[in-house]
Amino acid sequence: MKRLNWAAAALGLVALSGCVAPVGPVEVTRFHVPDTAALGKGTISVEPAAGSDGSSLEWKTYQVAVMRQLVLLGYSEAAPGQGAQVAQLRFSRGTFQPERSGSSVGVGLGGSTGSYGSGVGLGIGINLSPRPAAQVQSDLAVVIRDRASDTALWEGRASFAVRSSSPLAETALAAPKMAEALFKDFPGQSGETIEVR
Repeated sequence: MKRLNWAAAALGLVALSGCVAPVGPVEVTRFHVPDTAALGKGTISVEPAAGSDGSSLEWKTYQVAVMRQLVLLGYSEAAPGQGAQVAQLRFSRGTFQPERSGSSVGVGLGGSTGSYGSGVGLGIGINLSPRPAAQVQSDLAVVIRDRASDTALWEGRASFAVRSSSPLAETALAAPKMAEALFKDFPGQSGETIEVR
């Protein structure tokens, strides 16, 4: 019986390992005011930035991921419209097709002369590599403001691209990964761009 349980556990681990997606870097840039004493404490709500649809399921997924990180930093969650600070959230997703590097057909012409005669050669090369896979680009931007004065205290942007076939192309997996990368080592070095794996 013990052997059967061990085999079942091993089978479960193998199944889980198949679900792990390759993780590429998230490019993160952050800016903040010189005095960061007000960051990481007090009450905060996550609200849509101007032009963002706060009612969409995708936006709400990012809202939950960002709020989770803010709470881990020391903030207390407040209802929309409440809180001493507000985190204004914007995100976008798009698919693009990378171009194949170089031309698909190349032609070369060469010639030589020497004491034994001359010759001309022509070579044609064809690139048979497959077309690059489509990519999904996700961008997340958050601005933390003091609600009373509307002063921007901190701003961060995260950018992430994966193959469209990757599980991380889906919002449910991309949102937590991007939010975690965005707030890593908060508030971060102002003006610095880093890659978070």
